[in-house]
Amino acid sequence: MIEAAATAQEPRIGTGDAEPTLAVEELKTHFFTRAGVVKAVDGVSFSIKRGEVLGIVGESGSGKSITGLSIIGLIDPPGRIVSGAIRFKGRDLTKLSEEEIRQLRGDRIAMIFQDPMMALNPVLRIDTQIIEAVRAHHDVDRGTALEMAREALSAVGIPAPERRLKAYPHELSGGMRQRVAIAIAFINKPDLIIADEPTTALDVTIQAQILHVAQELCRNTGTALIWITHDLAVVSAIADRIAVMYAGRIVEQGTAAEVIGSPLHPYTRGLIGSVPSHNARGKRLYQISGMTPSLLHLPPGCAFRNRCDYAGPLCSEAPPVTEPTQGRQLRCFYPLKSEAMS
Repeated sequence: MIEAAATAQEPRIGTGDAEPTLAVEELKTHFFTRAGVVKAVDGVSFSIKRGEVLGIVGESGSGKSITGLSIIGLIDPPGRIVSGAIRFKGRDLTKLSEEEIRQLRGDRIAMIFQDPMMALNPVLRIDTQIIEAVRAHHDVDRGTALEMAREALSAVGIPAPERRLKAYPHELSGGMRQRVAIAIAFINKPDLIIADEPTTALDVTIQAQILHVAQELCRNTGTALIWITHDLAVVSAIADRIAVMYAGRIVEQGTAAEVIGSPLHPYTRGLIGSVPSHNARGKRLYQISGMTPSLLHLPPGCAFRNRCDYAGPLCSEAPPVTEPTQGRQLRCFYPLKSEAMS
C-alpha cells in the first residue's frame, strides 16, 4: 500500500516560512516544430518553501521534466518559455540574462538528473569534477575545495571518500555515481534542488538509501527539493506536498497525505489504482484506459476526458482551477468524493 510517509517525519527546516523559495506562476513552455506547437507546459503554477519537498508526478510526456528544465533555464530551441513567471527568492528567472542564470545554476539552484553520467564527465576524476563545481562559484583554494568534496561524499554515505575522489565515473556503480551527483548538487548549499527521476534506474535497496540521503540533507540544510517522478511509491515516501501533472497541466495538488490518501481527480485515483499493491492477488492489474494524448493534438476541453470514467457534458470545456479545501487545488468538473483509499 502507498502511504504518505512524509507526514510522519519530523518537521523540516523552514517549512513554516511565509516567503516561498520558488513560486511558479502560469508557466507556459512550448516547442515550435514543423508539425505544430507542442504545449509541453501549459499554465503550471506551484510554490515551494525552504526545507520543503514537492513531488511532481505523472505519466511520461506529462510535462514534468520540461517544468524542471524550464526553472533551471535549460530549454533549447525549438522550445522556449512563452509566458508566466518563475520567481526564485523574489527574482523572476524569466527576466534574467543567460549569464545571470548561469551564475545561479549549480550554486543557488542545482539539478540531479536521472542518469548521473549526464552530469559527470567520463574522462575526469571525481575530485576534479567536484572541485570545479565549487570553484566555479566560490573563491576558495584547491585544498579547501578538496576538503569540501571529501565532506560532501561522506555526507551522502560514500565509504572511503578519499579513495572514491581519485576514481573515474566508470569505476563506480550506478548507485555510487548517483550519490556523487547528489553530493555535487548539495555541495554549494543551494536554496533549491530539482531532482528529475534520480532513482529510476536503481534497484530498490539503493533507491531507498538515496531517498533517505536526500531527505536528511534537506532536513539539515533547509534546501527546498522538487522531486520529479512517475513512481507514486517513491513520491509518497519523500514528499511533503504532491502536484499531479497530465498533458502539461497540474490537475491536482495538495499535501502528500491528502493526494495519496484521498484523491479527488479521477486521473490521480487511476495512478494510485495502477500500483500493484492496490490490486487483488490473482486478478488482472488495473490500468487507466486509453493512451496519453499527443500534445500536438490535445482534445478540446479537459485533456483527460477521453480516458475518464467520470466524464460528463461539462468536460468539453477546460476545467478551471478550484480550491476544494485550503491549500488543495483541483482541475475537474466532476471530482471524486473525498474518501480514504483502501
